[in-house]
Amino acid sequence: MIKTLLAATAATLALTASASAADVTLRVHHFLSADAPMHTEVLVPWEKAVEEQSGGRIDVQIFPSMQLGGKPPQLFDQARDGIVDVSWTLLGYTPGRFPLAEVFELPFMSGTAAQTTAALQQFQAKYLGDEMRQVHPLLLHAPAGYKFHMTGEPIDSLDDLKGKKIRAPSRAMTEALNALGATAVGMPVPEVAQALTTGVIDGAQIPWEVVGSLRVEEITKSHSEIGSENGGMSTSVMALVMNRAKYDSLPDDLKKVIDDNSGAKLAALAGEAFDRVEAEERQKYVTAGAAINVIPEAELQPWRDATQPVLDAWVKQTTDAGQDGQAMLDDAKAMLAAAGAK
Repeated sequence: MIKTLLAATAATLALTASASAADVTLRVHHFLSADAPMHTEVLVPWEKAVEEQSGGRIDVQIFPSMQLGGKPPQLFDQARDGIVDVSWTLLGYTPGRFPLAEVFELPFMSGTAAQTTAALQQFQAKYLGDEMRQVHPLLLHAPAGYKFHMTGEPIDSLDDLKGKKIRAPSRAMTEALNALGATAVGMPVPEVAQALTTGVIDGAQIPWEVVGSLRVEEITKSHSEIGSENGGMSTSVMALVMNRAKYDSLPDDLKKVIDDNSGAKLAALAGEAFDRVEAEERQKYVTAGAAINVIPEAELQPWRDATQPVLDAWVKQTTDAGQDGQAMLDDAKAMLAAAGAK
């Protein structure tokens, strides 16, 4: 019996030691559901890579759907203040706080997820060090361009936007939608389904990849793409950021694990994943016979003319703040072009 008790005690101690083997725990917080592509296609692979490459010394714990409390606009500050170790959020949830990054949220400043994310890597390295100084940035990226998903008739022309209440993803697109004749309604993504159901909005600007995880496929009846098949007219800058003190506290070998799974490498993973899921989700609607229309590039000049003041206002604001706004906008456009965006 004594031998049996000793064996049981030894087994218990071994399990306890194994469970506590990690030197570092990273709590990752975000606002989407656990079946959203960002969670399943980016954060979970990142978790596995970090844990494996650290030899189990880093334990990553992901908390979706704001499980650790707060609201989506608070996520950046949760990481900054050490309430969580890592958070993923949209910078546009705090309008005006990241004014330089907003250049990629201006109308017609989007491509595929991979293209816009690649351009963001260059722009971040050149211009965004100050805006990201309060945290340790792991990834800045973007989804594919946003489309119009409507509860009623599709958006075929500018006239169809008149009086429509449409969810805007950012401050820039709030201004752009209003300039196009719609009534923009700003709200975080998790609120879109209820707002569509209750008639608070008539439609939303979101990418295909999030439509399924939001459960709005039965609510939205028509879908409009901009300029090309699966094209969009705007996007949002997304950020995966780490508490700076937490990063600085890591030993050099564990910092290397984080570094090896950040920046360009993680950007490539995110861009590919978002574009793949975007195409897959769109195909579900094509197969189901959904009404999807494309507004041709040849018909977009009135849209561009109407929203040009939004770009001009960003240039003026940036220049008034002491930067060369026009040079930055031109640089961002060139980076998008180099990445293959139209």
